[in-house]
Amino acid sequence: MSLQVQFVTLAMMVISGIGMGAAFDGYRVVSNELRIGRLWIPLLDLLYWAAATLIVFRVLASSNEGEVRVYVFLGLMIGIAFYFWLLSGTVIRLVRGYQAAVRSLIRLGIRTFDLFVVRPVVLLVRLLRIILGCAIVFSLFLVRIVVQLCRPFWLFFRWLSAPVAGPLWRKLRGWSESLGLNGLYRRMADIICTIRKKWF
Repeated sequence: MSLQVQFVTLAMMVISGIGMGAAFDGYRVVSNELRIGRLWIPLLDLLYWAAATLIVFRVLASSNEGEVRVYVFLGLMIGIAFYFWLLSGTVIRLVRGYQAAVRSLIRLGIRTFDLFVVRPVVLLVRLLRIILGCAIVFSLFLVRIVVQLCRPFWLFFRWLSAPVAGPLWRKLRGWSESLGLNGLYRRMADIICTIRKKWF
């Protein structure tokens, strides 16, 4: 292996160590923000180290065909130490700023959805309820007017049909008594009386 390849590999490992440190800080800040339970921390740590190992070996395979030498670990240690010495605080602030921006965007999206979708739908439903209620009241008012206008014709018709309807009504009442339908007849009579009192 040439000296140039070794220096390239060392530089790649230093960059990989910096990347591992940045990923670890980002993962730590996000997990604290999301308040992940302690039971999940070991599993997430295991996933982090597995992903970091796969990425480092992928970088190593592309730089020196996967040969593991002492300078590989040295480069990783240098990269991690350099990161936590100079870059850790900056990366943590950037991640927290990114989280704050994401939260602000989510709040803005929720407020926009509420303003342009939820509130218009609520107002439309209320307006439809008001219109429907007014239509029902107006319809009942018109029906009452029509009934009142028809009342003279009803009284006149009842006066004309009284000689025929009286005996017929008594005969029907006798039949209902003979069939034992007195209770049903009384209920129907009560309903008719209620309707007459209300509308006539």
